[in-house]
Amino acid sequence: MKRTLGAIAAGVMALSMATAAQAETRVTLKSAKAASSYYQMAAQFAEAMKVGTNGDVIVTVEESQGSVQNVMEAMVRPGNYVFTSPPGLVGLAQAAKGPFKDRPAEKFAGVRALFPIPSLTMHFVMRADSGVTDFPGLEGKTILLGKGSFGASEGEKYLKLFGLEGKVNLADAELSNAVAAIKNGQIDGFVTAGSWPAPNVIEAAAGTDVNVLSLSDEQLALTKRDKTVIPAGTYSNQDQDITTASLSVVAFATDQMDDDTAYQLTRTFWEQKAKMGESSSWWNGVAPEMLANITGKIHAGALRYYAEAGFPIRDDQR
Repeated sequence: MKRTLGAIAAGVMALSMATAAQAETRVTLKSAKAASSYYQMAAQFAEAMKVGTNGDVIVTVEESQGSVQNVMEAMVRPGNYVFTSPPGLVGLAQAAKGPFKDRPAEKFAGVRALFPIPSLTMHFVMRADSGVTDFPGLEGKTILLGKGSFGASEGEKYLKLFGLEGKVNLADAELSNAVAAIKNGQIDGFVTAGSWPAPNVIEAAAGTDVNVLSLSDEQLALTKRDKTVIPAGTYSNQDQDITTASLSVVAFATDQMDDDTAYQLTRTFWEQKAKMGESSSWWNGVAPEMLANITGKIHAGALRYYAEAGFPIRDDQR
């Protein structure tokens, strides 16, 4: 009798474990370099999914060398593959242009958007005692752009667009040296791109008076980027909103992900966003209005949630 009861108990336990394993949905999230803020966001998102679904969805975060790699892997990664990228890069892949030239465009046709995440936001950070309060004031000043990053290439582009090419002294240093350099007066300012509030801007503003420049409507139009408003009080001694340009970043999946999983990921993201924002304020800048920056199609499962929530969706996104 004891042996029989023991066998029954073991069977029930095995069945229970098998059922739990079947109920658990596993998702791979391809994000960014491990040292970046976007990798940290991915880790926060993974924890939010676990908490918000009571462990029904388990997200494994993978390090990436950047958005091009993330999009490229969408060709070959099956099932529940989620990755982050600017929408424009997905558009290039689907048109076989840019870094995806000669790649089979049809392999990217199934990429679908889920939800926006914090944008890559441009910051032109200047020492207050430099006297620079607008872009024309940059002439003759020394700024650090860094090398090889989105912020560096974007900053260089803006200087050209605003008629400042060759009129600004560019410091030959890595962006990692920017905070120390601006504090000790080696440079007048630096350019950085990242989700706001940006950690290096917070650090620079601590103990040093700095101004973050705003873009005019005309300047913003020249950049062909999205408009972002950084609220007053985000940085030390910032008493006015900062209007700047940003590159939207979105979490994508493919149509190989089933609708229920896409729905669960999207719903849980928006339900957990406020809680994530309590520990990392960059999530507070994500709003339903940012769905307008998504080009291309949104996953059918995500669309189901947006219909329930009453979020604005265009016909071309369906």
